[in-house]
Amino acid sequence: MPSPGDGHCLMAAVASIEGIRHPFVAALRILGVALVYYAGASIGTLKGVVRAEGTAISPLWPPTGIALAALLLLGIGIWPGITLGTLFTLVTQAPLTATAVGIMAGNTLAPVCSYLLLRRVGFRIELDRLRDGMALVFLGALTGMLISATAGAGIQLLNGKLPEGFQLAWLAWWTGDAMGVLVVTPFLLLVCRVRLPLRTHRWPEATALVLAAAVITPLAITRSLTLIFLFFPVLIWAALRFQLAGSAPYALLVSVLAIFEAGERYGAFAEHTLMERLVSLQLLNGAVALTSLLLAATVAEQKNIRQKLQQACDELAAVVERLAPRQMPVLPPQDGDENST
Repeated sequence: MPSPGDGHCLMAAVASIEGIRHPFVAALRILGVALVYYAGASIGTLKGVVRAEGTAISPLWPPTGIALAALLLLGIGIWPGITLGTLFTLVTQAPLTATAVGIMAGNTLAPVCSYLLLRRVGFRIELDRLRDGMALVFLGALTGMLISATAGAGIQLLNGKLPEGFQLAWLAWWTGDAMGVLVVTPFLLLVCRVRLPLRTHRWPEATALVLAAAVITPLAITRSLTLIFLFFPVLIWAALRFQLAGSAPYALLVSVLAIFEAGERYGAFAEHTLMERLVSLQLLNGAVALTSLLLAATVAEQKNIRQKLQQACDELAAVVERLAPRQMPVLPPQDGDENST
């Protein structure tokens, strides 16, 4: 028969294993975030990157969206993974210098500050309220990414790589990081909530939406600018009928296709200067992301309100039914009663 001392030893062993497992799991998460961050940076530099004054400019920088999504899903403790991912990216692009520390600091502080701002206003990762969409746009993307853009462009300026193009580089850096948050973060938050098997009673409509997107989107982007907004009806359809599950993937598709077209200098962006292509891309990606995010959040919020109202009505009806006096059944008159005839 085991003694009480054996039980204490067993509990101590389990506690020791748990103490080892938690740091190990945290280290794995940090390494995973770093690898995904590096993969996003590699994708961001494949196509659609223009160069001004020796500086690479990406109209859509996925790592910022990956970093913010990781913070929202895993907590602030994974911030070293963002720094490590930035280090991996810098090592593969050029020899490390002292300025790399400033770039790593800016790329880490920007999503961390965005995360803290979103937590401050009670942001929910379901993005089912209009206030959540507005917070992600103005706090997570436009405000938080000021840090990385200012740090990155400022360091390039101090190194003499931007003798005359600081404003262009800063604007491109800021909008590229902001677009990464607006386009990539909602998509990743959606993917992490998906549970298989998918259950929906609108498979025929979903199939029709996919076919329309496959036909209209390349047609709109590969033609002249007069047709570039043909895909907006499809985007609105996706947001109205499927909310974030439909609009987030489609917004990402439109942005990626537009960047590929602009990088190849044909289609809707042919015969345009660097500044014109950059401004057109930023305006297009911004309009797509805002329409997708805010419209989907508004529709989801309205659906939640209707569901809560229906639930409240059902609960009220149940309470009224319990409190209402029961009516006694009326018995027919019997023989011998005074009122009988």
